[in-house]
Amino acid sequence: MPNVSFSGLLIVAIVAFLAPLLLALTPARRLPAIVLEIMAGIVIGPSVLGWVKVDLPISILSVLGLAFLLFLAGLEVELEKLRGRLLVFVGSAFLISLGLALLVGYGLYFARQVVSPLLIAIILVATGLGIVIPVLKDAGESDSDFGQLVIAGAMFAEFGSIILLSLFFSREATSTATKLVLLGGFVLLAVGFAFVVLRLERSMRISAALLRLQDTTAQIRVRGAFMLLVAFVALASLLGLETILGAFIAGVILRLVDGDRMMTHPQFRQKLEAIGFGVFIPVFFVTSGIQFDLAALFSSPSTLLRVPIFLIALLLVRGVPALLYRPLVGTRRSVVAGLLQATSLSFIVAASQIGLELALITKATGAALIAAGLLSVLILPLLALTILRRAEVVPTAVPEDS
Repeated sequence: MPNVSFSGLLIVAIVAFLAPLLLALTPARRLPAIVLEIMAGIVIGPSVLGWVKVDLPISILSVLGLAFLLFLAGLEVELEKLRGRLLVFVGSAFLISLGLALLVGYGLYFARQVVSPLLIAIILVATGLGIVIPVLKDAGESDSDFGQLVIAGAMFAEFGSIILLSLFFSREATSTATKLVLLGGFVLLAVGFAFVVLRLERSMRISAALLRLQDTTAQIRVRGAFMLLVAFVALASLLGLETILGAFIAGVILRLVDGDRMMTHPQFRQKLEAIGFGVFIPVFFVTSGIQFDLAALFSSPSTLLRVPIFLIALLLVRGVPALLYRPLVGTRRSVVAGLLQATSLSFIVAASQIGLELALITKATGAALIAAGLLSVLILPLLALTILRRAEVVPTAVPEDS
């Protein structure tokens, strides 16, 4: 066995274990654990205590954590619900968001605050689907018409931002036109794969074998899901596309081909979430904190000033277009939807890392973006829930918009 130290990974694992446990024992239990994981990573990393540096074991598990995060996000995408009037509303809101994001990006560029206005714009149009869904579930709104509208908007934003990032800012140095062709080929391969799997599922012999092996030591469905994840990440990399696109599309495909309407494997999703959120994903967030450049954030007053600027930009870009939802849910709930849609962190972290590798984001800008994302997760869902609860206690005789 190669001479590899696991002491750093042990500290990361301890942090990953303690973060949700400590939150559950305090009044801040509604705070997403990822915030504490990133902040703890900053503390144990080179920026503060210097206990941990990103070595080979941490790096590998962190990459798998990012892949699993996007894979599980893809599993949440219900394409069958993105149709008709709902698709028109969330699609229009996303296009307005993109237009506002470009205005903000180029405004910051001309003010000499950023290097790549397009990359900043793409980062700003994303929504933290993995954060929004738990918040709505805790509020008992995930299955309501309002909750489904917010989730659909978040899905559209997550899908759109990943596609745009992969199209314009892949690590592979190819032209946008070439990437567009490769992206089309990637989508066709994904559709073809989904078609083949759906046909195979109709085989009684294969279905019986899957049923027999799914809860044994073979865990055949989990192995198949992991194979699908790795296959599409590898395919995206081979085609010169961003690997997070491959992970996300793998989740979308699994959602499409594994409806399980007969409820033959109801624990399958829980097993995948246990692997992702129990093992790999916390390592990614703690590692993001370890890599966070705290010195760059406090390097100058102008860098610190970018944090509230980016937070306000998130509110403007993702919050304002939610006012389009007023005919469907009223003014108060459209404001709540805007606050939730402006919540973003995991995509900011991933896209900032890509921007740093491509030298399109400075360390100071990356640190300010992640800090703004942390604040969005800390502040906006809490504010949204407060407004939502106040709306619930308003007497029914009083109009919602009054």
